[in-house]
Amino acid sequence: MTGRQAVMRELLASSGQTYAAEAGIRLADTPQPLYRTLVLSCLLSARIRASVAVASTRALYEAGMRGPRQMADASWQQRVDALGRGGYRRYDERTATQLGDGARLVLDEWGGDLRRVREQADGDAAALKRLLRRMPGLGPTGADIFLREVQDVWTEYAPCFDAKVLQGAERLGLPRDTSALLRLAGDEKPGVTAAALVRAALGSRRSASRAAHP
Repeated sequence: MTGRQAVMRELLASSGQTYAAEAGIRLADTPQPLYRTLVLSCLLSARIRASVAVASTRALYEAGMRGPRQMADASWQQRVDALGRGGYRRYDERTATQLGDGARLVLDEWGGDLRRVREQADGDAAALKRLLRRMPGLGPTGADIFLREVQDVWTEYAPCFDAKVLQGAERLGLPRDTSALLRLAGDEKPGVTAAALVRAALGSRRSASRAAHP
């Protein structure tokens, strides 16, 4: 085993989980988990800790906002309260409005089913991102996050290793080359590998050092 393989193995052992999985989302090509992943992507794209975005996604689910219909039907205050329970307080009022508006967009434009977005994009990642960015509060970063998270289900977009993924690879002394990273990851899914590398990019210098020197 090479040094780089050892680094990747250690990283996947400690951080090999998508953010959707961490939020309790069993991702599949079905409406509810895809929508919950979209909500998660909106929250993760704000300047707030990833752990808070994950906790707030769980809190929205636990409050009954599990799909676009329930999100749209919830009051603004219910959305604010759920975000607060997740610790998402800095942007909670604006985000509560955006989640409500976004849920209505998903219902009106795509019948509450994001698989229709997939059909419209027809394998074109740039087209998919343009469609997703119609969501209030979901900019380029959020669209990248969503695509990165769903790539193991929407496999026509895999591998999706964006700039944040490659930043994590560089921080660990791994190659900034998608094919090389996939080879180092072996049989691990691209989405899981990408999420682990994002955590390396976002993590402390100490945790990055541990992965680099297992």
